[in-house]
Amino acid sequence: MKRRSFITLLGGAAAAWPLAARGQQPTMPVIGFLGIAPPDTIADRLRAFRNGLKTIGYVEGENAAIVYRWTEKPVDRLPELAAELVRRPVGVIVAIANAASAAKEATTTIPIVFSVAEDPVRLGLVASLARPGGNLTGINIFSAELVAKHLELVRELLPSATRIAALISPSGPSSEATLRDIEPAAHALGLRVQVLNANTPREIDAAFATLVRERLDALFLAADPIFTSRRVQLANLATRHVVPMISATREVPEAGGLISYGANISDGWRQMGVYVGRILRGTKPADLPVVQSTKFELVINAQTARILGLEVPPTLLARADEVIE
Repeated sequence: MKRRSFITLLGGAAAAWPLAARGQQPTMPVIGFLGIAPPDTIADRLRAFRNGLKTIGYVEGENAAIVYRWTEKPVDRLPELAAELVRRPVGVIVAIANAASAAKEATTTIPIVFSVAEDPVRLGLVASLARPGGNLTGINIFSAELVAKHLELVRELLPSATRIAALISPSGPSSEATLRDIEPAAHALGLRVQVLNANTPREIDAAFATLVRERLDALFLAADPIFTSRRVQLANLATRHVVPMISATREVPEAGGLISYGANISDGWRQMGVYVGRILRGTKPADLPVVQSTKFELVINAQTARILGLEVPPTLLARADEVIE
């Protein structure tokens, strides 16, 4: 071979190497995020999720992509959205609340990391907490299992209360557990409960109209994502109608509600991010035990209490993890 021909051949091969190398580079993993609240209403939770993902070395937009799918109501669209993520396909699905069951029905092969407010074993998502089995694992945040504690706080805050409202989303993830637990818990405290249903902003307005007409003493919010996403509407209505409102999520008193007690949800979402990152690194969901919440927080909005004309007992203030002034 002549020297000039050899140099030409070598130059052509060198030019081809970058193309070949680019062809062999791994593709960016895609995470499917399936929920029942718009991303802009859960910004703090998503920030915690991304922080957890980052601890394993994944950053959205740099070396991982996240595809968001959600529906507030009706939740019967969740199977359709889950199937869309499966067809895409994605490397792992994050499923929030009701979306976990929809994702489970959609695939037996794509890993799923869930966050649910009830016992995931009872929901049929996993075989056991320690050994989930199958393609699912995740976080149990216990929100639906604290109904009695919430009513105890109502009694402590409002000793003279006799009748309270419980706002429930009939199609929500915690409706069944709330309805099961609230009557016996209320009876034990000498309270009567009137259940009000709401799935939409208009139905929330109607529920408040009933609450005011019936002159109920306080409002308990069931642990449902629709109420988190509509927290500003709820807080404005509660303030306007002078209604003490208690919830399981700190976002509600941050928006102007009175008090919340529940799991530190941001901590749970951070752990979801860690699990997703580990799965993308090769760990099987079946080898990751379901994490149960261990951090619980009491948040009181003292400014709202003053607006409502309530004096929060000093013992309750002393126990609070945060008092919003």
